[in-house]
Amino acid sequence: MRFDRVIVPTVLVITAGIALAHPQAPTQAAQSSIADSRKEGRQIFVSSCGTCHGMDGRGGVHAPGISASAAAGRLSDEEIERIIRNGIPSGGMPSFRALGPGKIQAVVAYLRTLQGKQPTAPVAGNPARGRQLFFGPARSPARCAACHMVDGKGGFLGPDLSAYSRSHSPSEMREAIVDPGKDLRFADYTVVAITRSGRKLVGIARNEDNFSLQLQTPDGVFHLFMKSNLKRLRHEPRSLMPADYGSKLSGQELDDIISFLAQRREAASTGGQTVQ
Repeated sequence: MRFDRVIVPTVLVITAGIALAHPQAPTQAAQSSIADSRKEGRQIFVSSCGTCHGMDGRGGVHAPGISASAAAGRLSDEEIERIIRNGIPSGGMPSFRALGPGKIQAVVAYLRTLQGKQPTAPVAGNPARGRQLFFGPARSPARCAACHMVDGKGGFLGPDLSAYSRSHSPSEMREAIVDPGKDLRFADYTVVAITRSGRKLVGIARNEDNFSLQLQTPDGVFHLFMKSNLKRLRHEPRSLMPADYGSKLSGQELDDIISFLAQRREAASTGGQTVQ
């Protein structure tokens, strides 16, 4: 879907615009409603908009980026809704009027998260302590940096979390830590590959087609296989991320890590420095 020369994903707006109009932090119930709306918007965006605009809204072969576009960011929710509803025939963008008002608003809500414009909520943790937990030594109860990167430091197995808080609320970040298997995408499934010699490797598929597989194991090593040389290949609907952080980490420690990640939003929006 396109906005003139600015393209807008098909599904990104709902309660975010409403919440942004109020300076006070959203209540827990409101945050839950906003999160549900964004999830719906994300699903629609991936299925209807991602092919053209890119799954992250940064553009693709058929349409320009809209998540980092200054022009798209200046459009009001109503203007984006109108573009999604009516399309831009001259630019090749079809109408998505059939989605209906609610789903169009959900798309806008999700787009706003991609643009880093989501309602904020107070975070009770200490970002300095959170940073220590994130980059802690091997025996640290968290040691997130073994798999995740922030500002160029950390591992490569998990997603880069430098801008994670721009599109996830504190409650969503907590849920991702304590329940990493929830809302799992197929691309995040754990892959188990067994070679004809009986060697077993477990990791994440970085690239895969009908004939080959590029697998990254937790030690960071990449393994390239021709599928014809594998004895067995399974995609298991579980995350490689440990599922016991809810018991290993205290509530305060979770708050501290979330506070550290949330601080990245402020740094991105102001260009300022954060605690080291």
